[in-house]
Amino acid sequence: MKKKGAPFKPEYSMPPVLLPALLCVFLLLSPALDAEQFLYKHETGDTYRILSTVNEDVYINRRLSHQAEILNRIAVEVQEVKEGKGRIKASFLTAERALALAGRSFQWSREYESEFERDEQGHLTIGRQYYMPVVRDVPVFPSKDIKAGESWSAEGHEMHDFRDGFGIQEPYLIPFTAQYTFLGTREWKDKDYPAFSVTYRIFTEPAAVRGSIYPTRIMGASDQTVYWDTNMGQAVAYEENFRMIFELSNNQTVEYRGWAKAEVLESQRMDREKIKDEIKEELERLDLGGISVRDSEEGIVLNLENIQFYPDSPVMLPGEQQKLDKIAEILMRYGDRDILVGGHTALAGNPEGRMKLSLDRAGTVADYLIDKKVRGADRVVVRGYGAEKPIADNLNETGRARNRRVEITILEN
Repeated sequence: MKKKGAPFKPEYSMPPVLLPALLCVFLLLSPALDAEQFLYKHETGDTYRILSTVNEDVYINRRLSHQAEILNRIAVEVQEVKEGKGRIKASFLTAERALALAGRSFQWSREYESEFERDEQGHLTIGRQYYMPVVRDVPVFPSKDIKAGESWSAEGHEMHDFRDGFGIQEPYLIPFTAQYTFLGTREWKDKDYPAFSVTYRIFTEPAAVRGSIYPTRIMGASDQTVYWDTNMGQAVAYEENFRMIFELSNNQTVEYRGWAKAEVLESQRMDREKIKDEIKEELERLDLGGISVRDSEEGIVLNLENIQFYPDSPVMLPGEQQKLDKIAEILMRYGDRDILVGGHTALAGNPEGRMKLSLDRAGTVADYLIDKKVRGADRVVVRGYGAEKPIADNLNETGRARNRRVEITILEN
């Protein structure tokens, strides 16, 4: 997700990075009557996803630059547990939109893959090449029961991706000391959960690093509340208020202010063969030709070669909405799955124009499905591919027509 520490690039919205509190939602909690022993516990094969949103104001030289809403989808799998350590694989998909477009689809920003180990107290072992998770060694728990009102502290750090904004090619480390307090019982969505606070302040004047620009002073604050479901054995949600200020080597100042929240959702793997067969039957019943179904790494893809637009325009031709109404019927059957809408063009024009047209056409389809209540806006991400992924030859019109398409992916997580 994008927030404090996001790369600075004034000509467009900052690409998102992971919210510092987000690592907290990987935790597990053991129940007790008068005190809790907070430990990380993992089960091999566990899968779940984390959905978080961030509302953020970005200031450049103390003037408001833009406001954004960021969506983060994180898919987590515990691959192995050995001697109390969990080996975890996680994928991070970040997307954003301007606050003025609330209710519209989110635009894909970046994807990350990560693998790491974590012990029972919360210490991470992770390769230096990984950018995610941004916050590491948070929380770290003492190896004892903790009573309500009791506090403790531990060292942690943030690891940021400054490649696009600053030209810094390595993950950028920012250290801090986190303060924790067990709050006892707190309410989240009409239910009571054990909860604890995580608070840290940052003030550092880091050494120069290789890049087009770099931070010369970093100041920040994060105040979080984490809620736990003791029956499920893992965190259920968190909330955060944050502020982060970067003074840069080019004498500019970038500041991020905002709030965030997230929930952990259990995720069962799809029976892909069964779902593909069901979709094919529905396509035949609804007389929807020109649509194929296939597997991808992300999920099950519906390839819509027959959704037609005006030339060089994201506006659909008359009657195309009726096709999407039928597709909406199919998608509603799998309402527990988020969707990715991808746009593709033929190899014509320039790369920038192709990318924009493909993104705009995907957005047209996505927003129509949102308007039809097929999914909420926070469960739809759009992405433009331009002409990067052709399925036919661009040397003839038949092939180019096939390449001008929209694909809807029912996501695995």
